[in-house]
This record gives sequence, structure tokens and C-alpha cells, in this order.
Amino acid sequence: MAEAVTAAMESGQHLLVQAGTGTGKSLGYLVPALLHHQRVVVATATLALQHQLVERDIPALVEAADEVLHEKATFAVLKGRSNYACLHRVREGVPDDQGTLVDLPTGSIGAEVVALREWIEDEAKEGGTGEKDNAPRHTDQVWRQVSVSARECVGAAKCAYGVECFAERAKEKAANSQLVVTNHSLLAIDAIEGIPMIPEYDVVVIDEAHELTSRVTQAATDELSPNDVERTARRSQRHVDGDEADALADAAEALRDAVDTTPGGRLETVPVAISDALELVRDAARALITAFPKAAPGAEADAGATQARGWTQELFATAERMAADSEYDVLWISEREARHGGNRLCVAPLNVAGQMREKLLVDKTVVFTSATLMLGGDFSVVAGSVGLDREAEGGSWQGIDVGSPFDYGQQSILYVAKHLPQPGRDGLQKVQLDEIVDLIDAADGRTLGLFSSRRAAEAAAEEVRTRLPHLTTLCQGDAQLPELTKQFLGDPHTNLFGTLSLWQGLDVPGETCQLVLIDRIPFPRPDDPLMSARAQAADKAGGNGFMSVSGTHAALLLAQGAGRLIRTTSDKGVVAILDPRLVTARYGSFLKASLPPMWMTTDPEVVRKALTRLSGR
Repeated sequence: MAEAVTAAMESGQHLLVQAGTGTGKSLGYLVPALLHHQRVVVATATLALQHQLVERDIPALVEAADEVLHEKATFAVLKGRSNYACLHRVREGVPDDQGTLVDLPTGSIGAEVVALREWIEDEAKEGGTGEKDNAPRHTDQVWRQVSVSARECVGAAKCAYGVECFAERAKEKAANSQLVVTNHSLLAIDAIEGIPMIPEYDVVVIDEAHELTSRVTQAATDELSPNDVERTARRSQRHVDGDEADALADAAEALRDAVDTTPGGRLETVPVAISDALELVRDAARALITAFPKAAPGAEADAGATQARGWTQELFATAERMAADSEYDVLWISEREARHGGNRLCVAPLNVAGQMREKLLVDKTVVFTSATLMLGGDFSVVAGSVGLDREAEGGSWQGIDVGSPFDYGQQSILYVAKHLPQPGRDGLQKVQLDEIVDLIDAADGRTLGLFSSRRAAEAAAEEVRTRLPHLTTLCQGDAQLPELTKQFLGDPHTNLFGTLSLWQGLDVPGETCQLVLIDRIPFPRPDDPLMSARAQAADKAGGNGFMSVSGTHAALLLAQGAGRLIRTTSDKGVVAILDPRLVTARYGSFLKASLPPMWMTTDPEVVRKALTRLSGR
């Protein structure tokens, strides 16, 4: 792998590397990155991997490479501005709805804010990073009281604390480092949205690359709610002399009426009421932006005015994008309860492959790596989704599979419950619950249950608790995920059930996890606005929308879910899929080809006996 990565960096040809869990793929790209003659960026999807790289892998490698390089290699971590504490906000206060500066000294939220402020001042004194992930325990709501977004920032040149700024220091360190570690979202903002966030670089290594298109899509997704428009108008009023803020408030009411009277879901044809309301918000926001007074040369920026103007600019950009009704965007109404902010408009790109090719692949050399890049036994599906096209400029690529240190045929069994009925829309049926209980009983716990919905996970947990009370059964939502994972790891006679966040990134080696249960093939919801739009577009282009969108989505998740089982060369166990379509449907062979090469059976008795032997009974 290291040789292939080095060759890609030297030749400029893009590379896809599938490398199974336990292969040491981080070293496979970090060594060439440190030896490369220009700056290399490494982008990850999860904080867990980012921490592994920064806290363990890179420091150890830098130390080991000292004799070869004859100098200490330099590296830095770069995150979005809101991940760093803002000294201006901490020391000057938080602008409230009226624009005044307030402190929050009392109550539980106030106590958390005070504790964070004390920690932040200590970080400033000691030259710390001021990063959210290193802060004392807090909620997202509390962190917002001590941080700002890029649009809210008054700017280092105008800020009294610009020299001390944690975010600016992080950027400065990155600009002086050979290796920069960041995340997929920041990479997307820098390369695709064109907002400079990362110092100039030559090569980017994208780890957990199976997540890239969804993270890029998330970064390019915008929302617009009446509450957001109304709040921006209210916070802008004291900073402008005319009635521009009132006009924006009126536009908020028009938007509220439009979204509340339009059925939720995708808007294939934008209703007149929605279109008119978007134009009102866009035009009112544009007028309000020009109404903000300009700060006098050399004067310190007004934090409240800067924040309000930043929000107004964001509203304008989003409303303008939605009002354009581009064929390259998908627009929909997301229905939410009033306590969660009410209904809102959402817009996302129909496809990100073209943007990635034009704005990243043409100018940079990209190495994509993951344990799951081959779907249906082929790289082409993932390659196409990230913009790699051998016929287009910058689209030349090579794919290699470096294999796995695990003997899946000897270490694991793939069990497909062919005798069960096809999953329905009404949740788990009695026969499926009986199957779950029988398998867990045979395994004597030791089960990770991956479910398609929270309702299914909770129903299964309740059934197992009732019928197997001697086992501990945890369910996502009972506590924070790190706490649940710790309990799961601590006792082999424990089961952990959950949904999407457990399918990827969870590392539970050893006898803790000897059975991975998957209740159904994880196809996206048929009413998902973005997925359905992408499938429809694929059909119109002469392709197979179901396979290119739903099939690909399911194959990736299945591969990731099955990958929770075998984490070391000594692990053994069963992946049980309670959906007979894996062996009865035409697309089943494509999905199976995306899974590790486990020994397969459809015989429940064979599997129960194997699990009983593994449990030592």
C-alpha cells in the first residue's frame, strides 16, 4: 500500500485503496505523506480516527522517522472555526436577542458556561488549543455560548484578541506544517465551496472514503426556517436605522405560512407560495445587508452587528439558492414539531461527483482509502460517486485491494435467515423476534444488534429483556453512546442494540461481540427526498436508479455493519442477517459480493450450535 501511495503522489494519478481492518493502512499513507516534498492533507470522517492519528499514529511515526528525515516532521490539526473557543465572545459576552451583551452566571447552563470560560482562560494562558473536543463536559447549546461560526467572527484584524485566537493559531500552525489532519466537511468547504480553510497543499488522503459523498452532501446542504429568519431580523433591528429588519420579519411570516400549508417531502415543482416567500426573504436579506453601517477604519468591530450581518448574509445565500430552483439541486420540506423549530425548507445537491471532479480532482492528487471501497466486487461504483472518470480531465485513477490479515472463511459465518418472511413496514414480526431471542440465547449475550429504526431496536430490546432476563440488554438512547459501549465491552453477557451510529466506527474486539445481528437490508427510506431524486435522475439517464442509489447505499452499510464482527486475527463469530432477500432477490449477489468472504449458511440449527460452542457452554 505504501508503495502504491508513493507512486500516486509522484505521478499525480488518483488512487483507490481498499484495506481491511487491521492492515495498518494509516501507516500505509502516513509514511509516504511525511516523505512527500509538499504539504499533504489527511481528511477523516470521524473524530475517533482523527484522534487515533493525532494522538497515537503520527507522533509515533514522527519519532521513528527522526533519524531518516534528520529533522522533526511537523503536523497540525485543523477544524472548523466553531470547534474552537472564541476569546472575544468569552471576554466580551454573548449578544442576546436585543443585541446587548449578557453573562449567564446562574442555573445549570450558566454554571457550565462559567466552567468552560475558566477552562478557556487556562487554555489561553498555557498555549492550549481551545478545542471543543478537549473541553470539560458540556452540551452543544453551552458550547455555542463560547464559540462563533466563520460568518459570526469579527475577523482577526479587527478583534482585540486576534493575536491570541485559538482558530487563527491553528491555521498558522497548519500553514507551517508538512502534514495537516482535518475532516471531510472542512475539506469540502475549502475545495468545493471555495472558502479558504486549509493552507495550499499538493495531495489529499481521504480516509474512511466510503463516507465522503455523504459528508460532502451534508456540507453542501442548506436549511431555511421561519424561526431563523425571524431571529435574524430581531437581532438586526438595533444595528440599522431604516425598516429593513422589519421587512425581513414580514418575509419570515410569509415563509411560515408557505411551509406550514405545503405538504412535507420533495418539491419537484416549487409551489407559487414557496417561490414567492423565498423571493421575499432573498430581497429583504439583500436590502438588510446593505443597511448595516460600516465600521470606522481602525475601530474595533461591533460583535453584535458582525454576528447579525453574518446571519443575514447566510440567509440571503440560502434563499437565493433555493429561489433559483436549479435542476442540480433538490428542494424539500422537512416536517418537524414546533418544539424542534417547526417545518423548514432544505436544499441539497442532486449529485456531488461533478463538483468533486472539477474543484478537487483536477488540481490535486487524491488517495481514497477505506475497508469498503469495492461494491459488488468492483471499484467503479465508488469511483463514479466521488467524481473519478477516466474519460474526463483529472479523472485518471487506479484501484488496488491490499487484502486483509483476517481469514474470514475460518473466523466467521454469514447466516441468512432464508426461512423468515420478508421484512414489512410494520416493524419486527413475532417470528423475527423469536429468531433474535434464539440466536442471542445460543450466544449467551455477546451480541451487537444493528437495526433499521429506533422503534425496531427498542422492540427487540424489550423482547430480549423479557425472555432472557439473565442477560443485560442495552439500547441506544438508554445513555450516551460512549457509556453504552463501555458497558458492552465490560461484560460479555451483554447485548447492545442500536441504529445507524453503531453500524460504523464501533470497535469491539474479542468475546464481547461474537454475534452481529442485522434485522434487514439497510435500503434508504423510499420517501427520502434526496435519495429518491437521485434514483429518478439515474433512471432518466438510462441507468438503474434502484441499484445505483439504494443498492449502493445498502451495500456500503451492510459491509460496514458486518465489519464490526472481526476486528483481530483471534476474533470469531457470526453475522446474522434476518432478511431473506439477501439470497432470494436478484440484487442479493451484488450485496453479498460487497461483504467479507465469510462462510455462509441458511441453516439456523448450524448457526445456533456454532454460537453455543463459541460461548463455551
